[in-house]
Amino acid sequence: MSKQILVVDDSDSIREVLAYTLREAGYDVTTAVDGKDALAKAEKKRFRMVLTDLYMPEMDGLELIKALRVLEDYKGVPILFLTTESQIAKKQEARDAGATGWIVKPFHADKLLKTIKRVLR
Repeated sequence: MSKQILVVDDSDSIREVLAYTLREAGYDVTTAVDGKDALAKAEKKRFRMVLTDLYMPEMDGLELIKALRVLEDYKGVPILFLTTESQIAKKQEARDAGATGWIVKPFHADKLLKTIKRVLR
């Protein structure tokens, strides 16, 4: 399977920066504007990783993770949160929902790419 990543964020600028950074690193990127949009795309195509914001309209990141983890194709797919939230309780809530890891905004491209490479091994 190619290096296909689903990027989910309600901020146009964050989605664009993430997509550009990942494409420059050789990843095939699909974007979604919220969890509902992401879930619809994930049901049609299997991604190798999902990178999602936490706070979004329609369906937030926690709801998205829970919905993805029910799908057979996404039980073992890495899901990373990218958010401004850094509270330990929120991190635990994300882990309990099935998140693989957590990256706090603002992110550094190098750190993001290193984390993605490590998780996709």
